[in-house]
Amino acid sequence: MNVWPGQPHPLGATFDGEGVNFALYSEHATGVELCLFDTAYDPEPARTLELSDRTGPVFHGYLPGIAPGQRYGYRVHGPYEPQRGHRFNPAKVVLDPYARAIGRPLRWHDSLMGYLHGPAGDDRPDPRDDAAFAPLGAVVADAFAWGDDRPPAIASEDTVIYETHVRGMTMRHPQVAEEERGTYLGLASDAVIDHLRSLGVTTVQLLPVHAIAEEERLRRMGLSNYWGYHPLNYFAPEPRYAANGPVHAVDEFRTMVRRLHAAGLEVILDVVYNHTGEGDHRGPTLSFRGIDNRSYYKLHPGRPEHYIDYTGTGNTLDPGNPYVLQLIMDSLRTWVQGMHVDGFRFDLASALARELYDVDMLSAFFKVIQQDPVLSGVKLIAEPWDVGPGGYQVGNFPWRWCEWNGRYRDAVRSYWRGDPGRAGELATRVSGSADLYGRGQRRPTASVNFVTAHDGFTLHDLVSYARKHNEANGEANRDGSDHDLSSNGGAEGPTDDPAVLARRDVRRRSLLATLVLSQGMPMLLGGDELGRSQRGNNNAYCQDNELSWFDWRLDDRGRDFLDFTRRVLELRREHAVFRRRTFLDGGLDASCGCKDVAWIHPSGRELETDDWRGLEDGAFGMLLCGAAVHERDRQGRPRRDCSFLVVFHGRGGGSFVLPPAPEGDGWVHVLDTATPDGVGAQLAAGTALPLVEDGLAVYQACSGRRPAPG
Repeated sequence: MNVWPGQPHPLGATFDGEGVNFALYSEHATGVELCLFDTAYDPEPARTLELSDRTGPVFHGYLPGIAPGQRYGYRVHGPYEPQRGHRFNPAKVVLDPYARAIGRPLRWHDSLMGYLHGPAGDDRPDPRDDAAFAPLGAVVADAFAWGDDRPPAIASEDTVIYETHVRGMTMRHPQVAEEERGTYLGLASDAVIDHLRSLGVTTVQLLPVHAIAEEERLRRMGLSNYWGYHPLNYFAPEPRYAANGPVHAVDEFRTMVRRLHAAGLEVILDVVYNHTGEGDHRGPTLSFRGIDNRSYYKLHPGRPEHYIDYTGTGNTLDPGNPYVLQLIMDSLRTWVQGMHVDGFRFDLASALARELYDVDMLSAFFKVIQQDPVLSGVKLIAEPWDVGPGGYQVGNFPWRWCEWNGRYRDAVRSYWRGDPGRAGELATRVSGSADLYGRGQRRPTASVNFVTAHDGFTLHDLVSYARKHNEANGEANRDGSDHDLSSNGGAEGPTDDPAVLARRDVRRRSLLATLVLSQGMPMLLGGDELGRSQRGNNNAYCQDNELSWFDWRLDDRGRDFLDFTRRVLELRREHAVFRRRTFLDGGLDASCGCKDVAWIHPSGRELETDDWRGLEDGAFGMLLCGAAVHERDRQGRPRRDCSFLVVFHGRGGGSFVLPPAPEGDGWVHVLDTATPDGVGAQLAAGTALPLVEDGLAVYQACSGRRPAPG
């Protein structure tokens, strides 16, 4: 086959209707061979062709007559000198970092290792050919019947995120076709979409769907990397989530997005650009390591045979290299333009801000995204920490970004666990965390509020276990966090004690209501509304089984909690006072004579600064004045609302006296996490209400007028 010179741009395998241009970046390689496989089962390439043309650091060639579906890989020649950072080994077929689809998933075999240990402890290249086992790319076409698909473009203040796993959500769903369970198509089934819409969420955030590098260690234990934070490739969707085989993953993912968009739901991807699944210096040679180890990874300056590890996974990608930064940006744009996703949550985002070693919020990564006409218009969410020095950066990301607010999570958990002295911290968090985000022209929605996430206890387990139970992970319960701020209500794990179950249910409802009614952008962990339990496992990353999968069978308690979840989300959706675009400041509003927020003592008066230290039982009220919401909706209409009093009583006991309502007509009891008794009752100011332990109650004052839309 005659290889034409081709072009160095774009990188990857690009089909133009008549053939395919192949382009591979490698700064330090001395030669590149393109390996073409006829089927996924071939133990060796049908043809191996040299890419003899090189422009700068890019090897390239064009093959006429090659069509979508063609499987391919590369053999990259160069020095094997780990002490200089080079790990080239042409005996290994490596995956194109720009492959748009996986043509053959990784099959574990010892030959995937790029090195052998020498007799003196020195490494030497492994001569075994891994062509029968290496992951392969597949050429794809860009054509897809998008029809009139368009992004839902949910406003930040209206956004409610639902974090879920493609596979786990539908593996046990009785109304999803069996052949589509655990797949992209299953997630976009009518049954799942109906559930999401009835719940009231707006945005589905998917755990990583980039192609995953399975780990040999887990495979030997009969486990797998279920969460997917072990990327093999940043352009190809994970093939095991395709109902009809790996090469259909791209179109099935697009079909999922199209269906979710048609239902008014956004799609956000959890992306992992901070490291790859090749691990540390003892890991396999699958892609980046064999293409140009020294260019792709941050290497230890004194020992370049070792990697700098800011991620806890063995390696860290180097976004300070312009070609690595280009790869990240090209990948992000591909998912927005070619797959129509609406945004990204960046795992360990602080690692991306390290051009050299220190975290730098003025780094090229942020500058490039800010000026990019595609990426600057989508939702950008940071996990604002990594495991390196100075990596905890909550509150420090640029104004365009939202952040997972770990301080919110800890404050809410600690308060509802009954820890003393936490009322003041809780008030700061539920009012929008202005101490973290109230500068640099940021808004309350910069705070992504969450109580539970994939990493840690589910909501059910947060109130059912006082300690982790991770024995199933095979690490002697040493893995996972020991700082969950959880409680068990009086018994560890499953119990039939009605008093314990009742206390757990109250605390679970209070945690959820706090999350939904806080200023900021709430994120729910998928399955919490169903009472999903991982039996006390707070690190179920390797549990691709019923421990992690959603159980859609609900008893009466389960149905009651699902109904409560829908009700509290509806309350947020209907009232702008819980969805402010500007920070509360406690100042007196001249137009209505009330403060936008007032903090209420259990005696009914306004709290003074010194009172916070004396709230021994943790009870206090947050009075939100609807007439002080001086904001407008997208059509320019006023967003003024009813006023609400949210009463928190973490440890119970005593009573709470209702303060005067801003409208002067008293209060209506609209929500209670402790008891349904009294909901709907009209109450006058000065009424003393008994406080039930672990409860939260909401009272509304509207003076007979309807709130404005929005």
